[in-house]
Amino acid sequence: MKKTNVAVGVIVALGVIWTGAAWFTGKQLETHMDQLVQNANTQLNAYAPNSRLKISYQDYQRGVFSSQTKLVIQATSQTEDNALLKPGQSIVLNENISHGPFPFAQLKHFNLIPSMASVHTELANTDAVKKLFELTNNQSLINAETRIGYSGATDTALKILPIDYQNAQTGERAATNGGVLNVSADSKGDKVSLDSDIGSVALTSKNEMGQPVLFTLNGLKVSGNTHLSPEGVRIGDQAIEVEKVNASINGQDALTLQKLKGTSSFDNQSGKIGGNIDYHVDSIQLQQQDFGEATLKMKLSQFDAQAVKTFSDNYNAQMQDLLNQQGLADDPIRYQAGVHTILLNNLPTLLKGSPAISIAPLSWKNEKGESSFNLTANFNDPATVTGTPQSLSAMVNRVLKTLDTKLNINMPMATETMRHVGLAEGYQADEAQKLADQQVKGLAAMGQMFRLTQQQDDNIITSLQYANGQVNMNGDKMTLEQFLSRYMLGMPTNEGMPQ
Repeated sequence: MKKTNVAVGVIVALGVIWTGAAWFTGKQLETHMDQLVQNANTQLNAYAPNSRLKISYQDYQRGVFSSQTKLVIQATSQTEDNALLKPGQSIVLNENISHGPFPFAQLKHFNLIPSMASVHTELANTDAVKKLFELTNNQSLINAETRIGYSGATDTALKILPIDYQNAQTGERAATNGGVLNVSADSKGDKVSLDSDIGSVALTSKNEMGQPVLFTLNGLKVSGNTHLSPEGVRIGDQAIEVEKVNASINGQDALTLQKLKGTSSFDNQSGKIGGNIDYHVDSIQLQQQDFGEATLKMKLSQFDAQAVKTFSDNYNAQMQDLLNQQGLADDPIRYQAGVHTILLNNLPTLLKGSPAISIAPLSWKNEKGESSFNLTANFNDPATVTGTPQSLSAMVNRVLKTLDTKLNINMPMATETMRHVGLAEGYQADEAQKLADQQVKGLAAMGQMFRLTQQQDDNIITSLQYANGQVNMNGDKMTLEQFLSRYMLGMPTNEGMPQ
């Protein structure tokens, strides 16, 4: 009897402790809600300074083991339109918070790690998102489970419901079988890791000729493990995989990409950012014709981290101002001119620290061979170059220190490619082969006639180097002005040219 009484007493004591801890955690959460929302707004302004959105909370109802509240996303101005929300509109997230130290929501998943809270999030049906609920039979498109540690770190598992939207009048359709997104972040949002898996996406529309166009994407996976540099630039490792991309017109395949993989890895050494970008496509098909595989490998180095942050902030702010201009959507020429001006104005900032870029290689390969393009560019910091440039070479030298490029076109590979182009255009096999031979041989002859290329064995080769105002084109040395006159401007000159 005494042992039974002791056991009952222990259970009661544990229950009291758990209840007290849960109540205390709930009270802590309530007192820290203002700070949590303030931190969220700070991060929103840091990552999307031109979003013109703000986050707040309302209707906080605290219980012993759980609490409820609503997170509200609104435009910062209630008198002018926002890119996402109109005045008076809001996006509301219903939050059901299970208190720690062992939230019931986590215990249901056999997660015994002590946590401050576990939050279940659903989208509320407001005017701003009512169309999303029409796609999901009045269910929240997203459902998220977030574990909040006592350090403030979070782990979120977000599920996206399948949707199938159809517009009978226009013939448009959008469908996906849903997916999952897992995100972990530290208390400051500095270190973030994610992985996602989206099964399939299908979009149907009509082109200008009224033909149905179907775009499908299968097996999309995105992952990353990143953090902020001291300057506020997000660096780290990221990856993307797509099993298959297909575009068809009127039921006929126009483009198919198989197994697209991309990775990037960047770090920060003493205030300098550098890293690698790699992309590869296993198979490219145009109109059911095999065009081989492609690879891109890039390396970036010596980018000043603070300059990158300043460039990014200025570029994003100026682009937002450009997009807010009246009538821009109907004036693509003005839009392109605006983007060009923004890039030129901010380029000197990005080149601080004399960075370098290399492509080694951009390659295209089929069963007959491989063609490739390589490039290495070393830049000058325009701020370190004094004086007013008195010539074109001097202007280029303010930005470009050295340039080294080489293009290698494998003739059997190019012939095979052009054969498939002919087949795609409807030529018979023998005609397509004959036409491809003529085109590639003609390209080689024309390139040599205009001294643009050289032929070595079965390869068409061209190389170009630049440094200090001097150009070396396939072994011919000349000034930059002579090069432009000879190759770019169509005004031949013999002055100073090698014979």
